[in-house]
Amino acid sequence: MYLNHRAEIVFRHLRDYVRSPSLRHMRDPHSLGKLSAEIVAELDNDSAVWRKWDGPRKDVIVEALDCWIPADDMLEFLNSLPGPKLTPTDLAQHMRHLIEVESIAQPEEALRDECRAIYEEEKTAGTELPAIIGRISEYVASQFERLRLERRDAEIRRIEEERLKQEQKLLSHSDCPWTQIRGSKCVYMRKNGRLFRLSPNADKTFTMHRVEGVDDGEPGEPIGRYRTRGDASKIVAKVAYAAEGRK
Repeated sequence: MYLNHRAEIVFRHLRDYVRSPSLRHMRDPHSLGKLSAEIVAELDNDSAVWRKWDGPRKDVIVEALDCWIPADDMLEFLNSLPGPKLTPTDLAQHMRHLIEVESIAQPEEALRDECRAIYEEEKTAGTELPAIIGRISEYVASQFERLRLERRDAEIRRIEEERLKQEQKLLSHSDCPWTQIRGSKCVYMRKNGRLFRLSPNADKTFTMHRVEGVDDGEPGEPIGRYRTRGDASKIVAKVAYAAEGRK
């Protein structure tokens, strides 16, 4: 009897299963469920797109994804495990697939040098690769909070630097978007050389005035009351180019 490859897999599992001398065992729902799972697993592996990554290779590469292990050393170790020979392209593209498609892990660029330093230290000491991967994985996990705080502080600095840059533009009489001077509760915009002040109200709206200088206390020329800065900006775009009505 001819069986194709997939049918042969099912036949082999069933043949082994019915060899059991116990009819009770063969009818047992738990045993039948286990048999079904084994058949499905082997059929899935047989039809997998990535055919070189069965067994321990997959486990190793998944754990090593964010460890920055040098590709040559990673490939050498993987090829020492059971399975067809892997090429550099096999390794690079499978890692890309795991990262970009399956989203299993994302290597942290900021930790590259630190991970490589740990790798070289452990390699020099003669530590085997799985143990090195384990140590680096623990280190990477421990650095998430540090990186979060560093990035938060960097963003705070960036925002402050941008605010200072806009503040200097405002004070130098250059056109600029809504800008808050340190210590002021209002924001100012200069457009077409004309200065506008937006003051917050208790009901979370804003009152806009045309003013001559950056002074929260200057009465100015009232223009209107607006829900958001965006609403006020639309009015500024018109008023800033309107014919002067002031004396």
